[in-house]
Order: sequence, then structure tokens, then C-alpha cells
Amino acid sequence: MISKVNIEEKFSQINDYWNPRIGGELNDSYMKMVKMKGEFIWHHHDDEDEMFFVWKGNLVIRFRDREITLHEGEFLVIPKG
Repeated sequence: MISKVNIEEKFSQINDYWNPRIGGELNDSYMKMVKMKGEFIWHHHDDEDEMFFVWKGNLVIRFRDREITLHEGEFLVIPKG
């Protein structure tokens, strides 16, 4: 089925932090949406790629050797492993 998703509408339905919701699905993968506040403890997935897209605000992602700051409208893809 073809369906359109309005990001603003989906985020308006999320009233808490750190509780990911499924915003869409593509090829057996989920596009999850979450409101974040404060520090996010880094982790990784051995079998999944991960994408961070900033709708509003900023997100600083710290790696062992550097940090990347994402601003509104930017995204970062982190390959699995």
C-alpha cells in the first residue's frame, strides 16, 4: 500500500521522550521516530544500519575519535557493525 507520512503530525502524537515509535516501514525495516532530551548513551547494532535524522533541534553524536553535530534537516547514516 502507498501511504504518505506527515512528519509534523507523527511527532505531535509523541508526548514523551526516549520511547521510539514506528513512523513507517520499508523492505522489512522500520523508520522509528523518537523525541530525545539530554544525553543519548551510544550503542551499536551488529546486524543493522542506523540513520539519525534531525527534524528539530540539534544532535551531537560522539564517537571514539570525533564528534558530529547534526542540525535541523540533516541526517547521518551509520553502517552496521
